[in-house]
Amino acid sequence: MPYLDEAATTPVRRDVLEAMWPYLTGTFGNPSSAHEVGDLARRALEDARRDVATFLGARPGEVTFTSGGTESDNAAVKGLALASTRGRHVVVSAIEHPAVLESAAWLARQGFEVTELGVDELGRVSPEDLAAVLREDTAVVSVQLASNEVGTVQDVAALAAVAAERGVPFHTDAVQAAGWLDLDVGRLGVQALSLSGHKLGAPKGVGVLFVARRTPVEPLLHGGGQEDGRRSGTENVAAAVGLAAAVRADRPDAAGVAALRDRFVAQVLGGVPGARLTGHPVHRLPGSASFVFPGRSGESILLDLERRGVIVSSGSACHAGSDEPSHVLTAMGLDREVAQTAVRFTFGAAVTAAELEDAARAVVEVVT
Repeated sequence: MPYLDEAATTPVRRDVLEAMWPYLTGTFGNPSSAHEVGDLARRALEDARRDVATFLGARPGEVTFTSGGTESDNAAVKGLALASTRGRHVVVSAIEHPAVLESAAWLARQGFEVTELGVDELGRVSPEDLAAVLREDTAVVSVQLASNEVGTVQDVAALAAVAAERGVPFHTDAVQAAGWLDLDVGRLGVQALSLSGHKLGAPKGVGVLFVARRTPVEPLLHGGGQEDGRRSGTENVAAAVGLAAAVRADRPDAAGVAALRDRFVAQVLGGVPGARLTGHPVHRLPGSASFVFPGRSGESILLDLERRGVIVSSGSACHAGSDEPSHVLTAMGLDREVAQTAVRFTFGAAVTAAELEDAARAVVEVVT
């Protein structure tokens, strides 16, 4: 059964499980405890922090472990805005993950003004459009590195450079890009970045927030002052160790996966009259192919494919079961009816050419 929904979650890697096991059994201490059992846990936590920092091209002190991408996005957008001395204006793109959009909506209820940047029909934000909306009182800009729905990759380095010229902190949600794209924060030019473990072979329930040093951020969780005061609460040592093992793993062959994706896209478009690829045809994640099938039902296609053993989704897992069309697709100019025909195929390096050929054949049979 081909599993083609890795944008929702990836399977946990065996080496990740093996790295975690000792910290779920014998070395189970609280890293804040002042005894040997706690000290062993603390050392493991700090080793994991160093590995993640190396992966991001950051300093260990700039890495905070969280419960996942949603918490990291909330902590970045709200935390940077609340700590800002510039003012009470926030900029986000219209196709952000709900964790960013709902954080911005919460800030709006606290008296902040929020500007949603539009995108073109391929899902890209223009640096010129960003420059046009920045103000003296802009506290933070947040633009996703890669779309979890259509796979479009933003030119975050160019966007962050525009914000830097005006002295505005820039956050990027890199959850979907992890494992595929270069996340060196220096090259990206960002002051904050979010990761989630379950998108690159670690378990659910662990994430990372990078915040550059000397960038003020207001913590959202208060208590014992763990994570250098940035995120109180007893750390999940085993999950942090697992995330570190995932980022140390060899990266997939992105070019090889992209070649398989392109063949799959060609087979679907060639076999289904009227089918359209959504997102940027070139600047997109290697293992991401999303389509709309005007005149059909995306949910029906999804269910029929599952009956044939092909596991896919109709868009973001966060919106599963919703009757509303994707905000990402409507922001890209698709009308509501067409947006509701969306089906998303996402896969990793383990997928085979034969599996994708079978999936393409199933799509053609189901839709036609």
